Amino acid sequence: MAKIIAISTSKEKGIKKENVAQGELVPNFGLAGDAHAGDWHRQVSLLGMESIEKIKAKGLDVKPGDFAENLTTEGIELFTLPIGQKLKIGNTLHEVTQIGKECHNRCNIFYTVGDCVMPREGIFTRVLVGGPVVVGDKIELVDA
Repeated sequence: MAKIIAISTSKEKGIKKENVAQGELVPNFGLAGDAHAGDWHRQVSLLGMESIEKIKAKGLDVKPGDFAENLTTEGIELFTLPIGQKLKIGNTLHEVTQIGKECHNRCNIFYTVGDCVMPREGIFTRVLVGGPVVVGDKIELVDA
């Protein structure tokens, strides 16, 4: 079963995020209180724990939120999802808008952690239906 294992937020862009027990996903905005939220296509960032484990296997001490992702998942290979795929997360609904991202300059995360997996395996969504999100929420693919 795919699920949320961590929720992370920060007041500034380009830094590690702090884990929180729950959050509020706002339609057409993102995770309330997060610096990346706004009226654009990258409202919420997701990264799989499986991706974080790849970096941990290199001997780096990393945890959910260290790659500036809002939602850390488990049990779903996020970067293989097509653009436009709908995801039900708890009672919220998201649309995948971007897979990975281009990093023109190495970010603070790269320099702190030694590698950044977000450009390769992170995804971004737009919030279609908002609501609370809590650790343990189930993630389901929604048919088009």
